[in-house]
Amino acid sequence: MPQDIFLATAIPPALEIALAECFTLHRDTPPPTTRAIVGGGMMTVDAALLDRLPELQIIAVHGVGFDGIDRDATAARGIRIAITPDALTDDVADQAIALWLAVDRRIAANDRALRMGNWTVPLGRRASGRRIGIFGLGRIGQAIAKRAAPFAGEILYTTRSEKPVAWRFVPDLPQLAEESDVLILAAPGGAETRGVVDAEVLDRLGADGVLVNIARGSLVDEDALIAALEAHRIAGAGLDVFVDEPEVPYALRRMNHVVLAPHQGSATREGRAAMAEMVVANLEAHFAGREVPGLLG
Repeated sequence: MPQDIFLATAIPPALEIALAECFTLHRDTPPPTTRAIVGGGMMTVDAALLDRLPELQIIAVHGVGFDGIDRDATAARGIRIAITPDALTDDVADQAIALWLAVDRRIAANDRALRMGNWTVPLGRRASGRRIGIFGLGRIGQAIAKRAAPFAGEILYTTRSEKPVAWRFVPDLPQLAEESDVLILAAPGGAETRGVVDAEVLDRLGADGVLVNIARGSLVDEDALIAALEAHRIAGAGLDVFVDEPEVPYALRRMNHVVLAPHQGSATREGRAAMAEMVVANLEAHFAGREVPGLLG
């Protein structure tokens, strides 16, 4: 008999079709017999939901974010969490570089100007030689660093502990911002990183600095960011994620020195196909008693 799976969020049609071939899918109200939850990286799974699902064994995330999942509650119940690492690493890293270049070279602003019949536009900034600071040096952070290294002046990074890499370790985020021309956020969301990019960090990034966020909107104090951008205390921002998605503050939408994307880091045909395949692989491996490829430690 197929296992009951609760779809906690919308998922791509191809993934839903693949899951329906092997499992019984449920929306809105999960039955007590639910053995697995599947959803995107922004889904919320709290203790109250877990209490209603005594047979739950695994939560399969279509993505790498899991800050909406109560890790203490899942651990106490022995519930596994599986994500889709590597399937989206390259795409998210590409998006980070694209946003940085789009801000420094005014790609979006110049596109808008030309469509309105304006040929003369302000000068952009040279990307080569810039000091690139990366907050979070996991798979995605390292992929960003490798892409930036050929034309960056220097790669710096901040993470919990120094890693055996060629780039320079900086022990804290404010110092990283002060020593960087471009600050790229690639750290996980959650309580530990909520609002870490505050007014102080933005002021230390400085009037020539650019902020790029492809991690989670929660890392940034959005009011402080808007204030810094409006006062030109930083030069610009490239944002793929926001605090209250899909809502994006009007103040950000009206600024020419801000480039916005609707959480598109992993949004390629190839990336989404690989993610869907890994969700299915994680579930099949779990229920077959095999090693789960995307299992969180």
